[in-house]
Amino acid sequence: MAQDPLGFVIGAAPPPRLDKALARDVPEAAALSRTRIARLIEEGAVRVGGVVVTDARARVAEGDAIEIALPEVRETHMAPEAIALDIAYEDDDLIVIDKPAGMVVHPAPGSPSGTLVNALLHHCGDRLSGVGGARRPGIVHRIDKDTSGLLVVAKTDAAHQGLAAQFAAHSAERAYLAAIHGVPDPGDPRLAGLAGLDFEAGGVLVIRARLNRHRTDRQRQAVVAQGGRHAVTRVRLRERFGHPPAAALVECRLETGRTHQIRVHMAHAGLGLIGDPVYGGARRLPARALPEGAAEAARRFPRQALHAAVLGFAHPLSGAALRFASPLPADMAALLSCLRGGGDNRTE
Repeated sequence: MAQDPLGFVIGAAPPPRLDKALARDVPEAAALSRTRIARLIEEGAVRVGGVVVTDARARVAEGDAIEIALPEVRETHMAPEAIALDIAYEDDDLIVIDKPAGMVVHPAPGSPSGTLVNALLHHCGDRLSGVGGARRPGIVHRIDKDTSGLLVVAKTDAAHQGLAAQFAAHSAERAYLAAIHGVPDPGDPRLAGLAGLDFEAGGVLVIRARLNRHRTDRQRQAVVAQGGRHAVTRVRLRERFGHPPAAALVECRLETGRTHQIRVHMAHAGLGLIGDPVYGGARRLPARALPEGAAEAARRFPRQALHAAVLGFAHPLSGAALRFASPLPADMAALLSCLRGGGDNRTE
């Protein structure tokens, strides 16, 4: 079926070429790679200010209105799989899933099956939006394989476009709980000396650091001084562990939603997530500062200790405010119990 044109506006200080500017500013939910964008430009599917542009090297300016005519959706050859889903909410337009750690959101090299999309195809049949393309039906946003928690999936193209617009405008509420090395302390001189870090009222750590693909490892993201994508994470201390404090439970709220954003931002601040195999490095918690066995429990934690705990948005068709909360999964709850050692170090 034909799709409505994808519309958005070029942001500030765009790259000098149309293809690069589109790759930077196109809503992530559209799942358009730079290669596909270049092909769409060549095919005459891109309009700038209402005019078709077929030169990928054409210049654009801040505020230019972009329309991309996406091709008709091809039927997916992915097989539906009878995988149990934890459904937080469902109606004719969308479904909210509480995803377990270990489940990939959509098929990719190395993960051709057993994904959330396979499960959704079984649960929803052909009632999934095609805006995301044949390999990503219904997917509006993603969370990493080893991150648990809430995400919303669109059943209709209208719902997909409406939800994608909210994520692009940063109006959707997304809060994550993370167990980290160290504590975000406004009195820490090390944090005060890092570019892009600041503290707001109430001791909230704000990380404003642009993100781009790592120069040598294309599977990773990295903080960059120039280029890349604007990214903002707000971090609020929920609980500290140890004497002196050596670890913490924090709430991370996304103003933007870039790939691996929380993991990269927290590592940049020297507050890497416990269990993160990519950005956490070989850092270990000091055993002497923590209850017996806590440091070892953290060392053995098998994934990044990150959970998408809150998801809120306006229903894309009715406009009703929807907000969902997911409790910590058993593995993170057990980790926090070890870190507490029976004590209560909560800040609220």
